[in-house]
Amino acid sequence: MSSPLPHPVTGEPFDSPVPPGTGWPDDPARPTTPVAQDADGVLRHAADVGLDDLSARISVCRACPRLVDWREGVAVEKRRSFAGEPYWGRPIAGWGDADAPVLIVGLAPAAHGGNRTGRIFTGDRSGDWLFAALHRVGLAVQAASEHAGDGQRLVRTRMVATVRCAPPDNKPTTTERDTCAPWLDRELTLVAPHLRSVVCLGSYGWAAALRGFRAVGYAVPRPQPRFGHAAEAVLEHPDRGDVLLLGCYHPSQQNTFTGKLTEPMLDAVLQRARDHSLEGL
Repeated sequence: MSSPLPHPVTGEPFDSPVPPGTGWPDDPARPTTPVAQDADGVLRHAADVGLDDLSARISVCRACPRLVDWREGVAVEKRRSFAGEPYWGRPIAGWGDADAPVLIVGLAPAAHGGNRTGRIFTGDRSGDWLFAALHRVGLAVQAASEHAGDGQRLVRTRMVATVRCAPPDNKPTTTERDTCAPWLDRELTLVAPHLRSVVCLGSYGWAAALRGFRAVGYAVPRPQPRFGHAAEAVLEHPDRGDVLLLGCYHPSQQNTFTGKLTEPMLDAVLQRARDHSLEGL
């Protein structure tokens, strides 16, 4: 843990990584929040809790030793351009409206993005693209999301990551993915009654969404829908409304710099999700 540094928005000093319940903006945890130490602990702590408690428990998870070492090491060493800031250095909980009809599913926090700011898709180039697009289609109140506590708010939308810790090279192992899965499954159980549209960023998010919705009782078409930009699939549930799954290329620098993903392409998928969520209202 490094010496306290001022938060870029509040000016309050924080250690890196940030201890739970010490005043970081939107920190869902408390010093007494239960901590999952392994895969069995994740299963146990994800079961039968509400969304607030789930978010708190996600944010202090220590079940994957490699990811804990990486995220905390990055928080202490920091990138030179952020050397004067504290780093969150903990897992990233879902963020946005609890009863949102639109859900965005990503891969994992970026080492110097969400792992630094404590908010999903915040503080890196991918997030810059995503939040600008969300704002253009009316799903975010600001065009930029830079730090927790900056006034940004999602509109009828929620975001989750498949893996909640920043992984080395942005590549979690299969074991790490599966260890983290109960957090996503429980979150989907809690938010699914309100969902109409799910935007999956990249093939990883698409596959995770299919696994997660199947795990919480949705019927996935066979053969399993293949990922592609603007791909669509309808997931049915016997007791809830259908969910429209939408594929979207991930707004990574590799995709945006090469033109594989353009602003109009990203806007079109998000607009489709927004429009579908409003149908029949």
